[in-house]
Amino acid sequence: MLESKNLTLGYSDKIVLKDIDVEIEKGKITALIGANGCGKSTFLKAISRILTPKKGEVLLKGENIFNISTKEVARRMAMLPQNTSAPEDLTIYDLVKQGRYPYHSLLSTWKTQDEEIVQEALKSMGLLKIKDQKLGKLSGGQLQRAWIALALAQNTEYLLLDEPTNHLDIKYQLEILYLLKELNEKEKRTIIIVLHDINHALKFAHNIIAFKDGKIFAKGNKDKIVDENLIEEVFGVKSSIIFSPLGDSRICIPYMN
Repeated sequence: MLESKNLTLGYSDKIVLKDIDVEIEKGKITALIGANGCGKSTFLKAISRILTPKKGEVLLKGENIFNISTKEVARRMAMLPQNTSAPEDLTIYDLVKQGRYPYHSLLSTWKTQDEEIVQEALKSMGLLKIKDQKLGKLSGGQLQRAWIALALAQNTEYLLLDEPTNHLDIKYQLEILYLLKELNEKEKRTIIIVLHDINHALKFAHNIIAFKDGKIFAKGNKDKIVDENLIEEVFGVKSSIIFSPLGDSRICIPYMN
């Protein structure tokens, strides 16, 4: 289990989140939602060991994550931040290959198992046929899939993603989210994802954590906690929540007075 206890987070003297207690359900997709600046990304950085808490702790299977070595954390969870960068002349294959670094030392050699995992990550993201293409030649959707493949190559139980659909058009947004859903269903990966679009959260996540004013406003199963009151309190707009004509989820229709 991945959980936070009494977690207080911030930057310098500014407190962003205070007294956050969360248990991430294993094998499920959990979406982090809330208005801009509410602390979604800050929370994700803390539970991935990027940001040191001002108070409280993050526990991974009962062990304080900050007492675990960086390499060991990288073997247990993969984090894809909002802003990623790599040389444009690097190939997709060479980028994804870096996901195996947590399993190697300076003297270790590339193993058959490493190659198999990299190939499977490329296949999962539909990149096998173009694995030798350079990053600078890729579309936004292809590039984002390459970064997710890098995270998959770490072969971790937990996959954390900070707005992976940001700056992508709707086709590539859905492409990425359906791929993540498939990974969750087939491999039972535990996925924690920051999303701006409430309808994406309602369609693809099992559980939702909603942040407001430095605290958790609500958390739990999406169908139990998301209603018109939550949308108004968290996002500041009125809405109607109806069942999708496709019958696979509820959808939120926001409006202003």
